[in-house]
Amino acid sequence: QVQLVESGGGLVQAGGSLRLSCAAAGRTFSDYAMGWFRQAPGKEREFVAAISRGGASTVYADSVKGRFSISRDNAKNTVYLQMNSLKPEDTAVYYCAAGSFSRLPGSFGSWGQGTQVTVSS
Repeated sequence: QVQLVESGGGLVQAGGSLRLSCAAAGRTFSDYAMGWFRQAPGKEREFVAAISRGGASTVYADSVKGRFSISRDNAKNTVYLQMNSLKPEDTAVYYCAAGSFSRLPGSFGSWGQGTQVTVSS
């Protein structure tokens, strides 16, 4: 498995931006597609975005399309989630995950510990 550590979460006002990072260690980073998921209090974990192993393909949840952008730097073993035009409903713990290119949590075998994003209105 690959070990994942997220960073970059915090408190931001509605309309603001944050960039999350997820650093990977332990296995060959470019062997894995990467995904971002989030979980708000009292809700199930939901898909946010995913990127293929080489970065050529990306997919987004409809709720974030046009506002969030996923990217990766295989030389730095890091995946990013740029979040713009943030809304209070984006408030959640954000998790990165490594696995197969998919929207499904079950396709990802390694998960980070999560980073809190709070958007105030």
